[in-house]
Formats: sequence, structure tokens, C-alpha cells
Amino acid sequence: MFLGRHEHTMDSKGRVSVPARFRERIEEEYRNQLILTNEERCLVLYPQDEWKSLMEKLATLPQMKLDVKSFQRFFVSGACECSIDRQGRILIPPILRGYAGLQKDLIFVGIQNKIEIWDKERWNEELEKSKASFVKFSDSIGV
Repeated sequence: MFLGRHEHTMDSKGRVSVPARFRERIEEEYRNQLILTNEERCLVLYPQDEWKSLMEKLATLPQMKLDVKSFQRFFVSGACECSIDRQGRILIPPILRGYAGLQKDLIFVGIQNKIEIWDKERWNEELEKSKASFVKFSDSIGV
């Protein structure tokens, strides 16, 4: 399980170090096989096994339904394979950097079976929005 928030800096070539805690789990449990794609206002990094499971669920949906097609066009078409290099970094392709508005300062957010990658400014905006719904939702689930 991926948990926590970690701040890292991306270089001018789009390389960024994966937080050590995440990297260790990826290397041990997922053989360093990752899928990176776009999601809402950020990028999301899936271990390949988790991605495969998600794609199997997607395959069970009605493929001619407009919502399913739209989801695939956005989410699946944006996906690319990536791996962690010897220095513990991943390379984020320019098209994905542009989509997510990634500048230099990034936030890695562990969310159970995936890792979100945010531009620091966008993350701060998102966190403020999330605070408002947190109390309401936590009350509804009894946390």
C-alpha cells in the first residue's frame, strides 16, 4: 500500500526521484514495472499489476457506451510504460508534464494502490478543496 506525501524536484529533462519508501515497494513487489497516465489535474503512477487489474475491470464495461469511450480516450490513451532508473528516478514525458502543469516542485501522494504526482501549487489548491469535503465524508463513514 502506498501512503503519505513526499516533495521532490523535477529536473529540466523531466526526471524526478521516486520517494524511497515507494521505490522500495515498487522494486520488491512489482518488479519495477509501472504505468504512468493522466488523471484529473495530476498524473497517476500504477504498478503494472494494478494497471492490469484496472484494465480488466474496464473491459467488462459496455465498450460502445459514450462514457466508457471517453474514459478510455482520456485515461488509457495517455498511458505510457515507465521504469525507475539506477538513480531512483522516472522520466515524465513532455506531453504528460504539460497536461498536469508540472513545473519543478512536485508532490508524490500515496493513495492505496497508486501514486499521484502533482505540481506543488496545484496540490496545495486541491488540498484546500479536499478539506471541505473531508469532514462531510468522514462523518458519513464514521471516521
